[in-house]
Amino acid sequence: MQHPTIVSSENGWLKIAGVGDFSTVRTFDCGQCFRFGPLPASFPPAPVPDAVCGIAMGRQVAFADNGTYLYIYADKKDFENIWLRYLSLDADYAYAGEKIAHALSGQGQAHMQAALEAAKGIRILRQDPWEALCSFIISQNNNIPRIRKIIESLCREYGEVIPGGYAFPTPDALAQAGRDAIFACGAGFRATYIWEAARKIAEGTFSLAAVQQTQSYDEANELLCSLKGVGPKVSACTLLFGFGRTEAFPIDVWMQRVIDRRFGGKLDPTVFGDWAGLAQQYLFYYERYAPRSS
Repeated sequence: MQHPTIVSSENGWLKIAGVGDFSTVRTFDCGQCFRFGPLPASFPPAPVPDAVCGIAMGRQVAFADNGTYLYIYADKKDFENIWLRYLSLDADYAYAGEKIAHALSGQGQAHMQAALEAAKGIRILRQDPWEALCSFIISQNNNIPRIRKIIESLCREYGEVIPGGYAFPTPDALAQAGRDAIFACGAGFRATYIWEAARKIAEGTFSLAAVQQTQSYDEANELLCSLKGVGPKVSACTLLFGFGRTEAFPIDVWMQRVIDRRFGGKLDPTVFGDWAGLAQQYLFYYERYAPRSS
């Protein structure tokens, strides 16, 4: 496993070596986060094309890469304390790829290998659990542009002002705002679910820390699904992207299509072990961005 190292800094951009396979474009365009977009004109130009900028973990940050180096617009302390873990740069993705590639046999293995090659460089982001929970509640029966719009409205109205924009609103802030205010931000029927989750966390009757501390995936899933409006898909996304439970394998319309078309309707995610979530991202990306004739 390679070890990320800062090799230089120029105009606020840190140049990082030793990150292994990392693709900014693929990582931030596979449906796991909703607050990143193109680099704004106010930023110092990125050293390489296709930079993304957004707000995560209460900070504005930007990322770019050229296949060899990763560039991060942040200070060194935040890279070490926040972004290294956020980008999963401390995980052995070469090992994970090997495990995924050999988890299946026959036609299934061939498709998985093709997906792995097409989506190489995707990393599972380790996001804030509360933000992930809210974001994937919002994602129900929704599309990405509208999800982004609702999240940005909530942040603008109830998030703390930070350099470059607004942090994601806390449970306390949304609990105090109330269901009608959340509805007014465009959340629709999801406003009830967001408000009730926020209220329970603010009151202490539901604990995200308790979810984090569970020993088994099933226990964590059961806790999250006790919240109104949280079913298996929202729970799996929250556990994968907000709690680092990489054994989670969210199944939505896209993934069911993959299972039906590419695996004859049968795919046991447990064959991927602790890396089922990464396999899911590879398959999702391949189906969405590498269409084939059949």
